Amino acid sequence: MKYDDELILKAAWYYYIENMTQQAIASKLEISRMKVIRLLDIARETGVIQFRISPDLGKHLPIEQALREKWNLKNVLIIPTPDDRNQLNEYLALAAANYLADRISENTFINMGYGDTPSRVLNHLATIIDTPVSVVSFTGGVNYYLPNSTSNVFKARLHLYPAPLLLSSKEVCQAILQEPSMMEIRRMVGLSSFSIVGIGAMNNDATIISNGILSKNDFTYLTMKGAVGDVLTHFIDKDGAPVVTNIEDRLISTPLSTLKELNNVIGIAGGEQKVTVIKAALKGGYIDSLITDEETARKLIGE
Repeated sequence: MKYDDELILKAAWYYYIENMTQQAIASKLEISRMKVIRLLDIARETGVIQFRISPDLGKHLPIEQALREKWNLKNVLIIPTPDDRNQLNEYLALAAANYLADRISENTFINMGYGDTPSRVLNHLATIIDTPVSVVSFTGGVNYYLPNSTSNVFKARLHLYPAPLLLSSKEVCQAILQEPSMMEIRRMVGLSSFSIVGIGAMNNDATIISNGILSKNDFTYLTMKGAVGDVLTHFIDKDGAPVVTNIEDRLISTPLSTLKELNNVIGIAGGEQKVTVIKAALKGGYIDSLITDEETARKLIGE
């Protein structure tokens, strides 16, 4: 057996059977990570590694294709809907973190939105990436972007808006947005390779209520104005149009107009209560790709 043939077999075994990271394989074999990537590519191309899609997993492929075509999306990733719906956000976040980990390279910049699911994505990503990435906050609220206690080794550089998510008045908000540190983060948003956004529904357990940023009375008012949910805490109606209120004037958040101009905006959301607002976000053209669960996906294509 030739030397490279042996390396191909070892790299494939460690990666696919022992679930080692590419960096760990590189260290074990005393070669570069790029060499490991080339060996794995050769293993796939030459048939050393052969994949079979089980019928159970393959059933999602037609749904993904239908979603892409119906809403003109770049990519769609569908996970099985868990029996315990309380675990849905966790599973969606884990899927998103793995989706990103397969696509990012050293010093990649990722925009990250506010919310429970993006926060989970950030923490999962912190534990699985091999190379350092830079995370840029889409909104104010520093504590929403910090890694939790389960992120033992955080391999990301955080670039955060040094301000709350919601301020006391329009005048204070406008003044803070003119600060050089705030303007620098806004510039960084436009340079990032990927953007992660959650999609929030108008339900009482929404993150923005549980964190005390808005009250249930605020939600009632927004619902009366036609809001069906939010993207980056910008509330939108059923057609994806922004809902104009004084809350918007006090918000430290990347404008929806900016979001529409970015490439590779990935929306992450699922569940019965979010179908209407996901459709609104799709109609508004705010996301390029979608990570959701099977039941939600079927509703989004009208099944």
